[in-house]
Amino acid sequence: MSRNCKTLEQNYNIPTVGGAASNIINYALNHDFKYTNGSPIRYISFPFPVAGQPQRVHHKYIFEGRDVVSGKSMMQAFIDALTVPLTDREKYKGPAPEPPPEESRFLGPDTEEKLRRLFKERDWTDYLPIVLPTEERVADMLKATSHDRNEVIKTLDWPGGKREVTVERVATCAVMAGAKPEYLPVILALANHVPFGNSTSSMANMILVNGPIRDEIGMNYGTNVMGPYNEANSVIGRTYTLMSKTIGGLHSEKTTWSSLGSTMQYNNVCIAENEEALPEEWEPFHVQMGYKPDDSVLSVGIGWSYISSVVMAVRDHPVQMIMGDYMKALTMGSATVIMDPTVAELLKDSLGFKTKDQLSKWFADNVEKVQYPSGEKIKPFNQSSVKIIVTGGGVQTTWFVTDFMLGPGMLGGSTLIDDWR
Repeated sequence: MSRNCKTLEQNYNIPTVGGAASNIINYALNHDFKYTNGSPIRYISFPFPVAGQPQRVHHKYIFEGRDVVSGKSMMQAFIDALTVPLTDREKYKGPAPEPPPEESRFLGPDTEEKLRRLFKERDWTDYLPIVLPTEERVADMLKATSHDRNEVIKTLDWPGGKREVTVERVATCAVMAGAKPEYLPVILALANHVPFGNSTSSMANMILVNGPIRDEIGMNYGTNVMGPYNEANSVIGRTYTLMSKTIGGLHSEKTTWSSLGSTMQYNNVCIAENEEALPEEWEPFHVQMGYKPDDSVLSVGIGWSYISSVVMAVRDHPVQMIMGDYMKALTMGSATVIMDPTVAELLKDSLGFKTKDQLSKWFADNVEKVQYPSGEKIKPFNQSSVKIIVTGGGVQTTWFVTDFMLGPGMLGGSTLIDDWR
């Protein structure tokens, strides 16, 4: 919102006032203004909920509601925000303030019990037990990569200033999550995507691994692939959360404001594709993205919806039609269908889909939904926005339909793991 207001004011000379929910006003007026936006955008904060309310409720919000920021009536607050002269703070045109100095790399010695409590008090954990990242343990973890511990993977706009994602910080989170050293190249590739998606809605995340490293580190892509039954899948997914909270600065009601959140952010749907079980001519996901078959690649997607099939796919009913019905519930214009190998075989052998691309095109051409409130029928997907992932143990013809945005140019992308060995 602040970016849109800034564009209107600076590019088109249109005075603007940002309207936001009370749970993010503190962030907007402080961190966003100081370190990210830099433009004196003023805000009013309206009551919630807004979406789906009748006009009379919106009318009451405007004419009888109170602005959380100023305590004034909404209309008066809006008028004042447009007309009252800028304060000295709002007129400031210099550089962003220097961030406070970062804490020492080391905490002082203490008992294990007190250190664990300190990590929780500082919101450095996911509130599950962690392995304390001692200097020795981090050093052992760093032996699994050729990269220098001080190498900067990326720099983030962090609450309080810029924050560098370094190899050492990533290794520290890997230790905390209980990772084996051989997982580190995967986790370093994952660090290129820190922090994970954050929104006032219930965002979730997906991590997909392709290539030889799946077997090198013992990832599961067979039976129970989605469940808590494999160490590598579980720990790598958990590390994404720890990196996003500690390095990425995601803290509840400070920089994250979702009403419900998502339990999937504990493990972030961390899976590997069952490339060996793909039907002939169905390419692995990383090959579809332009990588070589023997490359090891990590892909990240962000989404909101995750719908499990209720019934098994059978040969006398075109399963893609049921999947398409499920996809009508997705709202972001993208879809990732995660299916057991038995479903992929059925789609190819019985229903004629020779490649993943053919199946994606069918969804783009045939899935229609009614647009609200016009009642117009639309086709919400194009071929490139529908991804097909094959994983699982071949036990049952089941699948998931999700709106995870996998692929380049979306909220995620792919990273070559081999670069981080």
